[in-house]
Amino acid sequence: MKKRTMALMMAASFFGAGGCSAENVAAQKVETEPGKILIAYYSWSGNTRFAAEQIQKLTGGTLFEIKPAKAYPSDYSACVDQAKQECRDEFKPELATKVEDFAKYDVIFVGTPNWWSTMAPPVRSFLAGYDFSGKTVIPFVTHGGGGMARCERDMRKVCPKAAFGRGGAFSGGSIRNAGDALNKWVNEVVTIRK
Repeated sequence: MKKRTMALMMAASFFGAGGCSAENVAAQKVETEPGKILIAYYSWSGNTRFAAEQIQKLTGGTLFEIKPAKAYPSDYSACVDQAKQECRDEFKPELATKVEDFAKYDVIFVGTPNWWSTMAPPVRSFLAGYDFSGKTVIPFVTHGGGGMARCERDMRKVCPKAAFGRGGAFSGGSIRNAGDALNKWVNEVVTIRK
């Protein structure tokens, strides 16, 4: 009995001293109506747009494309060079569009390509531009092999007042064949009241 008590005390001490970050807490499934769901995304190549459109079909939410005021170069190498520097600097480009009546949305799916292990700079601008108090952010990422990387962690830093649902990461190269995976993930993170 003493050994068991000692082990429990040590575990409590460890967790008490280390704290419990929001990222380590299991995200709960949220319940909402289609009219209270926003699917905001930035897409350079079209992969994240495709994922966003599939999420919109599954949830009935409102699509919103995050557009920088100055588009990224269409040349891949030039875009990579610019994105690398902007991600390193945590740059927030000016956006060309705003969400109308942002207050009406409770659940915001936020989509981004994984650029240099973080979100694309226009997504950082979007998250910094609104009050996410009382809202649930559900990140989704398209990637070329890096998965979620630091995308969700960095989103949490930009909008610390938001609750977060479990993010989803999908391979950009096979996104058009990922319907079942997207459907499964959406059903795990949100319940739609009709």
